[in-house]
Amino acid sequence: MLGAFVLSFTDFDIYSIANLGNTRVVGLKNYHDLATSPQFWIALRNTLYFVVVGGPLSAAVSLIAAILVNAKLVRFKPFFRSAFFAPWVTTLVAMALVWRYIYHPQYGLLNAALGVVGIGPVDWLGNPHWAMPALILLSVWKNFGYNMLVFLAGLQSIPEELYEAAALDGAGAWRRFRHVTLPMLGPTFVFVGVVTMIASFQIFSEPYVMTQGGPLKSTLTLVLFMYEEGFRWWRLGFSASIAVVLFLLTLVGTLVQLRLQRHSAP
Repeated sequence: MLGAFVLSFTDFDIYSIANLGNTRVVGLKNYHDLATSPQFWIALRNTLYFVVVGGPLSAAVSLIAAILVNAKLVRFKPFFRSAFFAPWVTTLVAMALVWRYIYHPQYGLLNAALGVVGIGPVDWLGNPHWAMPALILLSVWKNFGYNMLVFLAGLQSIPEELYEAAALDGAGAWRRFRHVTLPMLGPTFVFVGVVTMIASFQIFSEPYVMTQGGPLKSTLTLVLFMYEEGFRWWRLGFSASIAVVLFLLTLVGTLVQLRLQRHSAP
C-alpha cells in the first residue's frame, strides 16, 4: 500500500524498471490527469452504479436465501447450503462461458424465457443500457452464497425464546421478522454491508471476462481502468493513483456504514 502511494507521485513505468534513474517525482500530476480524464469519470460512475445497485441486491438475496434455508419446514438443508454456496467457489471463466450462452441474444436461455411472456430478445452484453445490469445479475448469483452463510450463522444465534415471547404477545410472522430478526442481525448487517461494498468497489473479473469494459465503456470499472493503465499501457504511476483513489472511496464508504450503524443502534 505504501509502495502504491509513493508510485502515485511518480511517472514510473515499465521502462523505468531497467533504469530507476529515469523515474521522476511529478507531484500531483497523476491526480490532475486523473481528474481531467473522461475515462476515469466513466469508470467511477459505472463503479458507483454497481456498488449502489449490486451491493444491496446481493445482501437482500443473501438474506432471503438464508431465511429460506433456515426455515424449519425445509428438508435437506445441507444440500441447499452447498448448492447456494457452489457459485462462490466456482471458477469465473467456467461460469462466464455458461452465462455468455444464457445472455446470447439469439439462442440464450434468458431471451427464450422472456419470449414465452411476449418480450422480444435483448442483446444483454452488446447493449450499453443492459450490459451493466447483466453483470450485476451474474455477480449477485456468484457471490450471494458467502453472505448467505454469514446471515445463516446470525439467524441461528438468535435465541428462540425471543420469537416465542413475540408470538405470545400476538406478533405475526412479519412483525417477528421486523422487530426481532432484523434488530438481532444488526452486527451481521454491518459485516455483510462492509464486505459486500468492498467487493463491489473492486469489481474486475466479471467485466474483464464478459465484456472487456464495453460496449461503449458502459462496463468499464475503476479496477479494470487501473489494470488497463498499469498493465496494458504500462503507466504504473498513473495506475497507482487510481488505486489510491479507490482505497479512499472504500475507506469513506466503510466509515459511513459504521457511523450509520452506531446511530441506529439502540
